[in-house]
Amino acid sequence: MKFGVVIFPGSNCDEDIIYVLEKILGQQVVRLWHKGHDLQGAEFIILPGGFSFGDYLRSGAIARFSPIMQEVIQFAAKGGYVLGICNGFQILTEAGLLPGALLHNETRKFICRNIFLKAQTNNSIVTAQIDQERALKIPIAHGEGNYFADESVIKSINDNDQVLFRYCDEGGNITSEANPNGSKENIAGVCNLTRNVFGFMPHPERASDPLVANEDGLAIFESILSIVKA
Repeated sequence: MKFGVVIFPGSNCDEDIIYVLEKILGQQVVRLWHKGHDLQGAEFIILPGGFSFGDYLRSGAIARFSPIMQEVIQFAAKGGYVLGICNGFQILTEAGLLPGALLHNETRKFICRNIFLKAQTNNSIVTAQIDQERALKIPIAHGEGNYFADESVIKSINDNDQVLFRYCDEGGNITSEANPNGSKENIAGVCNLTRNVFGFMPHPERASDPLVANEDGLAIFESILSIVKA
């Protein structure tokens, strides 16, 4: 599998995701600069975390207009797989590729810590192989991770099985206390209606190496690779 990792000014998790894909999972990766128009034959596009363009205006609002996004949008429209992690999720919502928006955390504070989340469906390549009863320990690091959509959109994504993950406690209980940022219905990640564009706030690439004593994030990448073979 050939992955393309888009790099914006202010991206800071690009090398983390590249390391996991190349060194741990043995996949081919190309770096895609935001000003380019060539996806270099990538079969799976990833928008990494960070602070694209300094998070000015709104997180992801400027990056959404980077030249490479024209290609990413066309790629997604043809059924190509696109994943946004943290800032990448924000960019995908700004681009209209995913429903909803990411608002300031309810506390108005930047949050950087481990949280727990549960897969809500097996009907996506990012969650297909994940036990829905398993609570994954994954780090978050964001100031604008509060997932919001109006009630009609929330109903639609629930009805269409588009919620990928919800925040939970260590025991797997989805409670308001386990919600780190105020997200509607504890939503941590969603996909589009055609199930080829995915976004979530937690950082699985930061929990995919025995060196950090946490490999829960590998479950997401291994799920992807179990469906989309190299």
